[in-house]
Amino acid sequence: MTWGQFAMICVGLLLLYLGIVRKFEPLLLVTIGFGGILSNIPGAEIGTGDGLLHLTYVVGIESGAFPLIIFMGVGALTDFGPLLANPKTLFLGAAAQFGIFATLLGALGLTALGWMDFDLREAAAIGIIGGADGPTAIYVAGKLAPHLLGAIAVAAYSYMALVPIIQPPIMKLLTTEKERSIEMVQQREVTKTERIIFPLLLLLLVALLLPTAAPLLGMLCFGNLMRECGVVDRLSHTTQTSLIDIVTIFLGLAVGSKLGAEQFLVPSTLGILLLGMVAFAIGTASGVLMGKLMNSLSKVPINPLIGAAGVSAVPMAARVVNKVGLDANPQNFLLMHAMGPNVAGVIGSAVAAGIMITFVGG
Repeated sequence: MTWGQFAMICVGLLLLYLGIVRKFEPLLLVTIGFGGILSNIPGAEIGTGDGLLHLTYVVGIESGAFPLIIFMGVGALTDFGPLLANPKTLFLGAAAQFGIFATLLGALGLTALGWMDFDLREAAAIGIIGGADGPTAIYVAGKLAPHLLGAIAVAAYSYMALVPIIQPPIMKLLTTEKERSIEMVQQREVTKTERIIFPLLLLLLVALLLPTAAPLLGMLCFGNLMRECGVVDRLSHTTQTSLIDIVTIFLGLAVGSKLGAEQFLVPSTLGILLLGMVAFAIGTASGVLMGKLMNSLSKVPINPLIGAAGVSAVPMAARVVNKVGLDANPQNFLLMHAMGPNVAGVIGSAVAAGIMITFVGG
């Protein structure tokens, strides 16, 4: 065993600790951590050649299949009602994607200064971490920078797991106690017709303008259509439970296979982890600032905190917003209002991924 393999086994054990003991994104960190341990056992060769984890990676991630199936499950689990009830929150989800593009430019700037060494495709793949959407980050990394997949996946899911720790200080720094105490009016009831039409309209409007976003958005919209149409309940239930669970297992193990010492223990990994944190922080901050702007321009009060939910870590970011709001005002229930920008962030991250692949992938 080399020192690098020993170090990566320790990293795998750390991920298991975070998932099992601290309960940070256990569905992914447990599988990624275990896959990382397996891939660093000398002589096992399970993560290379004809090994099971390598074959799983080729079939599921290199092809892009696993992230797309996960997105279909996310669509089946997602209620777009809060977004439809208050369509203005779409701007909050869009603003939170600013972290993606700011980090892309930052990575290129640091490379120009000689502090880091990332090309345009690598910088784009790193920037997508700012969307706080694991499947999207894996999908883009698989397309643009597959050699960085392990570090990007670990960074994306780690920061998603750390949402309750990272976001509140940023939210409190950028808002006043009075702003955090703002109570929002009750949302209107969304009809079943609206719920059925929305995923179809979303797919046609966005995917026809940005075809590279069609795979991610298409699977998201298909999963949501199965949920809302009411005639394929068995398919919807399977997608929400068994299918997404099975794919999650193999997705995590396949990502873990890319935590080999020769791929992970390089200077660029530290740069990815740092830039990912910056991307996530900028995304949170830009969402909150957009919320402050919308509140100042709107006749109906908008609590700026809900902008932080635009980073698309569904539904954890919305729960964090609700908790911070309740700390400021015990009568301030923001969960359903925050779910609007939260699901808008899922759409926004898919659109950002399509833009990256379109303009950088060539």
